Amino acid sequence: MENSYGLWSLVIINSLVFIIFAFSFTKPKTSRDWRSFGGFSAFIIALFTEMYGFPLTIYFFSGWLSTKFPGIDFFAHNSGHLFEDFFGWGGDPHFGPFHIASYILIIYGFTLLSKAWKVLYKAQSEHTLATTGPYARIRHPQYVGFVIIMFGFFLQWPTILTLIMFPILVWMYTRLAKSEEKDSQKEFGELWNEYAEKIPAFIPRQKN
Repeated sequence: MENSYGLWSLVIINSLVFIIFAFSFTKPKTSRDWRSFGGFSAFIIALFTEMYGFPLTIYFFSGWLSTKFPGIDFFAHNSGHLFEDFFGWGGDPHFGPFHIASYILIIYGFTLLSKAWKVLYKAQSEHTLATTGPYARIRHPQYVGFVIIMFGFFLQWPTILTLIMFPILVWMYTRLAKSEEKDSQKEFGELWNEYAEKIPAFIPRQKN
């Protein structure tokens, strides 16, 4: 445990990397923006704290884990990829199916954030409604991007805290989206109504 965890410098470095990365794609301005960014940042810090700092989840369930999977040293860092252990994939967990899926989701989520921000920034600069790029498929691509990234990290390294935080943050983003839509409706009126009638909030419609 001493060799695998207690690496607080890695907690700080990894947290900062992903938080700054997300900040560069979202550039929060309003209190609503900061709440959504703050929730994501809290999730990232909680994740890396358990990944490199103190493995609260593994410590809490250590008795059950050692009984259920007697051949695995769960205080070894690679064993923290619990989904890989539970399904018995074997080998290096960084190349397991859950880890690969997490990479895909995280990369896709950040790509979505980046594309959405470019469209939103242009629309805000011109005081128009964002309706192109990702906004042509869903009304809230930035919130969806955050959720996809968080789910990707959860697949990679599930913890008690992130399991609790994930549905709370999804609920928070849903509430923020509704608040955002009220402001957009007031500002753009019928133009917003027509857009909202055609474009779903979070899940894109299948193309015919």
